[in-house]
Amino acid sequence: VGFDSLPDQLVSKSVSQGFIFNVLCVGETGIGKSTLMNTLFNTTFEKEESSHHQNIVHLRSRTYDLQESNVDLRLTIVDTVGFGDQVHREESYKPIVDYIDKQFENFLQEELKIRRSLCNYPDTRLHVCLYFLCPTGHSLKPLHLLTMKRLYTKVNIIPIIAKADTISKCDLQKFKIKIMSELLSNGVQIYQFPTDDDALKEINSSMNAHLPFAVVGSSEEVKVETQLVRGRQYPWGVVQVEDESHCDFVKLREMLIRVNMEDLREQTHTRHYELYRHCRLEAMGFRDPGTDSQPFSLQDIYMTKRREFLTEVHHREDAMRQAFITRVKETEAQLKERERELHERFELLKRWHEEEKRHLEEKCGELEEEMSSFSRRKVEADKLQSSVTLPLRRDKEKKTKKQHSQNKQHSQNKYNREKIQYSQNKYNTHRKKL
Repeated sequence: VGFDSLPDQLVSKSVSQGFIFNVLCVGETGIGKSTLMNTLFNTTFEKEESSHHQNIVHLRSRTYDLQESNVDLRLTIVDTVGFGDQVHREESYKPIVDYIDKQFENFLQEELKIRRSLCNYPDTRLHVCLYFLCPTGHSLKPLHLLTMKRLYTKVNIIPIIAKADTISKCDLQKFKIKIMSELLSNGVQIYQFPTDDDALKEINSSMNAHLPFAVVGSSEEVKVETQLVRGRQYPWGVVQVEDESHCDFVKLREMLIRVNMEDLREQTHTRHYELYRHCRLEAMGFRDPGTDSQPFSLQDIYMTKRREFLTEVHHREDAMRQAFITRVKETEAQLKERERELHERFELLKRWHEEEKRHLEEKCGELEEEMSSFSRRKVEADKLQSSVTLPLRRDKEKKTKKQHSQNKQHSQNKYNREKIQYSQNKYNTHRKKL
């Protein structure tokens, strides 16, 4: 008949449309997220250095168009810039959760449109979250447990131990066991590679036992003996990225890209997005038919929700009106109390002012009396002084006149003596000449 060509038709159609894969990288700054993504896809993406002084966590999205053979892939890498760099890190997961919910909401709004175009819609829902852990060898930090608790119901989480070449093999194995036991005890469900398909059951089961993957990223080529390999050069030797005895990078690439990429996309749509859609539609008032299989009417749901909304609005208006009236009454009471206090204060100040005015008037009267008494005493003193000094002045004038007359008489006598002496001298001189 020919319907055995359906798989070929699906493959041809899918290849012509291309594929979308969105990756969320969660980890602290400098842990090697960008380097690992470059290593995974064997390319060099745009890199922007991030500082350790971010006030809040913000997500940076970059989209790249890749091609391998005749398959086109639109890859979106979302980086959590500033994650774990703040002093108070209890709410570092909130921007990540908000970003994931926003992508789900955008897709849901596109579905609810009358004219929708889901085949051409740029799907921005995150298909996998690569959660980078520091190779400390100790237990998980509370920040990591809290963040993964919030994320595992919204995205497929694959934990990764970054920079695994900084920890010994023995400590690395113990660290892996400790991580898985802590995740299990705290109820965190990470992504498990599917074992439903018989062709992939064996490899996926074995790979589930290797979680979390301990990886080393490097895009540099190092010469080992006679060939160039991707790795890291150290004084004691070379860590080869694609050597499974050195790290789990090959296992991660195999499971993430070559085997389970489509399952990650399917799990995102059928599990995480459906859970979000279920909660949102229930909140909007939609429900499935009951056991009697009676269809429901969207018009009835709309009218019911509208009535509920209007009732809630009226209740809120009444509550706001009552609150406003209460606030007005309280404000009026406060204003009256303040007016009474001001009136009492005014009366007090008025009485104090009257007392001060009366006191000043008394002072002024006393000062005026003192001034008039002083003036009288001054007049009497002047009279007394004039009565005492007048006889003294007369005696002094008499003495002065008498002294003046004596001086005048003395001067006259002296003049007469000099005149007589002059005449005598002149006579004697004339006599001698004769």
